[in-house]
Amino acid sequence: MYNIALRIKILDWLYILLIGIVFAMLLSSLGYVLLGLEWIHGAYFGAILGFSITFFSLLFITFMNQTILPKISKIFWLPLAIFFSFLSGFLGTLLSTKIAELWDINLIPLFHTHPVQIAVAIGVLTYIVGALLYRFVKMRNEKEEVDHHYVQSRLRSLETQLNPHFLFNALNSIAELVHQDPNKAETAILKVSTFLRNTMDEKALILLSDELRNVRDYVALENIRFSGKIHMQIDDPMPKIKVPKFSVQLLVENAIKHGFIDKKILEIFLSYDKSQNRLILKNNGKAMKSTKFGTGLTNLAQRLKLLCKGKIEIADKENPTFMIYLGDCCENTHC
Repeated sequence: MYNIALRIKILDWLYILLIGIVFAMLLSSLGYVLLGLEWIHGAYFGAILGFSITFFSLLFITFMNQTILPKISKIFWLPLAIFFSFLSGFLGTLLSTKIAELWDINLIPLFHTHPVQIAVAIGVLTYIVGALLYRFVKMRNEKEEVDHHYVQSRLRSLETQLNPHFLFNALNSIAELVHQDPNKAETAILKVSTFLRNTMDEKALILLSDELRNVRDYVALENIRFSGKIHMQIDDPMPKIKVPKFSVQLLVENAIKHGFIDKKILEIFLSYDKSQNRLILKNNGKAMKSTKFGTGLTNLAQRLKLLCKGKIEIADKENPTFMIYLGDCCENTHC
């Protein structure tokens, strides 16, 4: 596994470049002013210096992190980090001095008389600044790792509630069928087996097409119990996006459980609103008595929030309508 201490993102390097250039410009300009030189030349030289040091740091540290450090003992990490950080500052200073001379930028006299000593001093300063940035990046990475493990642990905890919740309802239905119609009970057991096999995917986000396949299997299972009175209508075509596993199925189950009226066909409609990246599920069943979420809907709301910063809302109580806002689920799948 790649060590989180070695993970430096592109955005981190952009921040380092910006900080390096601004810090070097301010420090260099101040030095020029104190020595009675034009500050603008100091600003120019500082910008070149900050860019050069960052450039060498990017080359050396990326090479070190990806090629050397993962293959050696951690006891050698610090000496190598000191060496490469110092080398970045040393070479960056020498390069900046040459560039400044080529571009006729006035330099502080010490850069002409003692260029190596100045480069050594800036190399040491580069290591000190680099060490501080390293600590910041490492702490940030560790926090992200902890947050990631927390989210994954929370998701696993939520998902363990789903299959038992479904099985409880399915087995109750089969128990009723055993005495009424043994053949239907046998068919229901096979449908449960097929449904569970289709939902064995451990991924928290699955393709909407796979979720809808599971929904159709579930409706087919329930229709054994309700004599084909559950009709599911799905807009076509549906987008190629990912959704939290069991999200649509849970709402369909909720519609059947609370909305079914004996001797009446229960129509369930599913559509997609691209403008707000949301799924809309409504049915013609009983009006909702309360907008308070039970265990299943609370579970879904939490998974939507954790997985894609989404949410679920009740849009209409009289004509039961739910909105699943998918947040950045679509961005996660580049749709």
